[in-house]
Amino acid sequence: MVRYLLLDLDNTLYSESYGLEHEVFRRMTRYAAARIGVSFEEAVEIRRGRMAHYGTTLEWLMSDYGFTDIEDYFRAIHPEGEEEPLSPDPALGRLLDAIPLPMAIFTNAPREHAERFLARLGVSDRFEAIYDIRFNKLVGKPHRDAVERVCAACGVRPEEALFVDDVPRYVKGFSDAGGRGILIDEYDRHGNLGFERIHSLVELPGLIAGLDPAKAQPELFL
Repeated sequence: MVRYLLLDLDNTLYSESYGLEHEVFRRMTRYAAARIGVSFEEAVEIRRGRMAHYGTTLEWLMSDYGFTDIEDYFRAIHPEGEEEPLSPDPALGRLLDAIPLPMAIFTNAPREHAERFLARLGVSDRFEAIYDIRFNKLVGKPHRDAVERVCAACGVRPEEALFVDDVPRYVKGFSDAGGRGILIDEYDRHGNLGFERIHSLVELPGLIAGLDPAKAQPELFL
């Protein structure tokens, strides 16, 4: 029985079409390039080759290069004002209100990033907690320890939680820990990976109710 809903933040609570994750990627890559002394293009290739082993760019830098200046990294990657392209989203608030489960944010970003984005969207008060990368001791999704730590903090076992994320390996990590993971695949990029998939959070209330997502009456949230 599902007793708790965990939601990713970026490209999950708002559309990928904003392009904000691309900006984060560029800031991460520029920062990594400067720290390890290579060009931007070289950093892209090195990161691509190593990220299969890690959940985040920060984890990669810490493990491979002994990086320790964590707060400087967070300030550079998630500067104040990064949320400004977003607009308040009353429809998102109504959608979350239609879900009869307690819910929290489970993100690999720092808490201040999540707080700014939730405030910008106008949904801060819908969530009981934010479980960020610091909460997970800088080693977050998709690691099993992170999943179990977050679920324990929510007072549930992984198998009692539903988790929605736009990154397939994060969904897989949650599922591998015994939870029910759902991939949000806005542009049908990922095909059949063996996960439940939705294209938009509009489908989530119907799915939670055990309905065909096509019957979730999305007009209620417009």
